[in-house]
Order: sequence, then structure tokens, then C-alpha cells
Amino acid sequence: MAISEEPASNLKISPPNTYGAVVLGGTFDRLHKGHRLFLKVAAELARDRIVVGVCDGPMLSKKQYCELIQPIERRMQNVADYIKSIKPELQVQVEPITDPYGPSIVDENLEAIVVSKETLPGGISVNKKRADRGLSQLKIEVVDLLSEESTGDKLSSTALRMLEAEQAEKPGQG
Repeated sequence: MAISEEPASNLKISPPNTYGAVVLGGTFDRLHKGHRLFLKVAAELARDRIVVGVCDGPMLSKKQYCELIQPIERRMQNVADYIKSIKPELQVQVEPITDPYGPSIVDENLEAIVVSKETLPGGISVNKKRADRGLSQLKIEVVDLLSEESTGDKLSSTALRMLEAEQAEKPGQG
């Protein structure tokens, strides 16, 4: 089975409801505008089902300020609630993942994986693992994530956790 190394040469997202089932993953800490865009694009692409892997355990240990990451249950609930708020008819499957692949390499009914430009190598890696297991290749849909207006940096939960940590260090604030 051939694996394309250039699935995203054209960064144009497919039309709504193109795929029966899509998958995506992330930490989804402090659900912000970038997360909502990412989830909204994925939900729009899905006709019937969306599968979201939410990072937990070993997937969090290398993140900055990992001790401030919201509990897995809260992050999973926020993701499910948001998707249901924008596309209530969609079957939403949210589960914790402790490796970079989660359900993406075992669910034979998936048709597409939604990634950011930064996580595109992960999408390619998912397809390699699927090929090894005799599963169909996923179409890789690439979302261009938002920048913070002030700095031009990508919106990030790490920046939000850093602000929280800095606020906690300032005595007498409030």
C-alpha cells in the first residue's frame, strides 16, 4: 500500500460532511479559540461520527507547566460539549490517549484525520501504522491554527498556563 509523504501539498479543507468518521487528537487544555477552530473544522468534515483523543498520562509529562493542565475528565467533557454545541447530530466519541496514536490506528471505520501544520508528521505516522495493520489510509486534512493578535505566536495552552503560574507567584494580587 503506497503512503503519500505529501498529503497536504494543497492546504484546502474538503467540503462539509465529506467523511463518515474523522479523528483528531490533542491536549485541549483550557479550550481556547485555536482549539475551537480545530474542533469546528473536524466536526464540519464529519457526516456521522467524530473521534477525539485527549492526551493523558505520559503524553503530558513533557509539556511546560504540566502540573497546571486541567484534569482529563474536564478536558474531555469540554471537547464533547463544544462539538455537541456546534453539530448536535454528530456521534461524539472522546477518549483519553496515552500514546500518539490512540484510536486512529485501530478504528477501521475512520476516513480522515485532522491535523495542524505542526502535527502533520503525526498524521503521516498514523497512516504508516494503519498500513502496517492492513487498515485503509486516512485522508489528512490540515488546519491552519490561529495566531495571537499581539505577538503573532500560535495560540497555546502553554502560554495560558504560563500566565496562570506567573499570576500565582505574585503575592497580594486580587
